[in-house]
Amino acid sequence: MDGGQGDGRGRDKPGGAGTVGQPNLVAPSDVPALSARFWALVVATGVLAGVAGAALMVVLHTAAHLTYSYRSGSFLTAVEQAGALRRVVALAVAGAVAGIGWWLLRWWTGPGSSEVSTALWRNEGRLPLPRSLGTAVLSVVIVGMGASLGREGAPRLAGAALASRLSDWARMDTVHRRLLAACGAGAGMACVYNVPLGGALMTLEAMLGVVSLRLAMPALAACCIATAVSWTVLPSGPTYQLPTVELSVSLTVFAVLIGPVAGLIAVGWVRMVRIAHRHRPTGWGPLVAPLLVFTVVGLLAVPYPELLGNGKDIVQDTFTAQVAAPLLVALLFLKPLATAGSLGSGASGGLFTPTLATGALLGSLVGQGWTQAWPAPAAGFAVIGAAAVLAAAMQAPIAAVVLMLELTRTIDALMVPLLFAVTGAILISRRLDTPSIYSVRLPAQ
Repeated sequence: MDGGQGDGRGRDKPGGAGTVGQPNLVAPSDVPALSARFWALVVATGVLAGVAGAALMVVLHTAAHLTYSYRSGSFLTAVEQAGALRRVVALAVAGAVAGIGWWLLRWWTGPGSSEVSTALWRNEGRLPLPRSLGTAVLSVVIVGMGASLGREGAPRLAGAALASRLSDWARMDTVHRRLLAACGAGAGMACVYNVPLGGALMTLEAMLGVVSLRLAMPALAACCIATAVSWTVLPSGPTYQLPTVELSVSLTVFAVLIGPVAGLIAVGWVRMVRIAHRHRPTGWGPLVAPLLVFTVVGLLAVPYPELLGNGKDIVQDTFTAQVAAPLLVALLFLKPLATAGSLGSGASGGLFTPTLATGALLGSLVGQGWTQAWPAPAAGFAVIGAAAVLAAAMQAPIAAVVLMLELTRTIDALMVPLLFAVTGAILISRRLDTPSIYSVRLPAQ
């Protein structure tokens, strides 16, 4: 997904390269009238994405239960109780499962890509269904076993692949296929995090590269349907519990100053992802590299069990100010490194929660120093940092703000500081011509 918004004087061509963010794949004026058949496919995409997302989360929890005896509550608690040796062994086994599983999958399905980014921006919205579903299952299995990757990559991939197959079955043209595949990816994300509006905006900003009322309607419909379907299995509450945070002058000034810093951190994170993705092993390398990298992550998890999993518990602990400064420093360095290393080994997974965790760690760490001079609610620092890094890394400021609202449902008072921080982060990242974490995963042309 190399590409972006160009120089601001015109729209990039679909799949073309720009300098910042992502290209505008589907211009509203280029989309023919949305027929009744297309809307029927949107409904079907929402239902299938919701079913697939719920099923994949069941697989993830099953893998976590078998590996760490995890049942409910904090995954980190289960990891800590499992003991040091079990962590190392679990990650080594996860690496073996990843390497052998994806090698067999490539051997069985043949050459091709199962990346949502590549499908939308290079392959006209087409994704091979068997390979994509197999990749999604393997992804949630290794995340459940403790891989330092996001869980949303699997439902996004499954939703997009199912939408792609529906489009082929209905003989949709390229524009509609791309739009429907993006809607499927957003619906998969929306249902597992219970963020229907954020999922729809992510579809538009991060996948299609344009926010338009005409394109928003199918995205909203697919995401809302998928989320409602997933409620039959998944919780309907917020992902993160946050204490009430009142607006303060201290937090507002902090947000203005932390925004550019968060933008620089996001730039470094995106470049780390780019390096990792471009140096993924080839040939027989994918069989061995995940085993080696995951074992190293398992060894690092002996003193730092917080490294295992997607980072959800890290975010929650920073939101409730339960992480001491020395641990914040260590995790701010090690968590992105573990995630980039896992991605670079050839494993498939998401980057949403690891990115959120990086921002929350940054905000909490700087906030602990800030509050010594100018007290403010501790939870606000982490939320502001998380939103700013997420916005700059995704190159999707509107989606990032709405996602934070839906993930916590209690940050209304922080809206002004949040917007200050997001604006500062976006300005810095775009000034440095930074693509999104999704665009840098495109294969080089």
